[in-house]
Amino acid sequence: MRTAQQILADSAVIAVVGASRDPGKAAHSVPLQMQRYGWRIIPVNPTVDELFGEKAYPSLADIPHPVDLVDVFRPAGDAVDVVRQAVAIGVAAVWLQLGIVSAEARRIAEEAGIDYVEDRCLIVERAAGGLTRLG
Repeated sequence: MRTAQQILADSAVIAVVGASRDPGKAAHSVPLQMQRYGWRIIPVNPTVDELFGEKAYPSLADIPHPVDLVDVFRPAGDAVDVVRQAVAIGVAAVWLQLGIVSAEARRIAEEAGIDYVEDRCLIVERAAGGLTRLG
């Protein structure tokens, strides 16, 4: 299993489940900051058409191209379903944001052989590793 920083270094396209249009929420500011550092952010939110200058999709299954990492900004109770969807689209890794923990989601990811991170923040790990996808 790769470390959180290895997952970020290896990922170019991140689907963000629960991405928010509200600039006051982490589900908006975190993906926006990752985009500024060069990652392609694909918002997954059934209530918006576009976020961060990218087309938004109602579900992971609706994204018409490969995704390297699924980042989850949904309550822990929703994580199991999101991880099942991530496995179904063949993603290499799933990341549950700070404060989100699910033993069942972890089990599903591990059984599928995909990398799994929980209760960690993308931007904290990006900064700690000095990671960027720019240039």
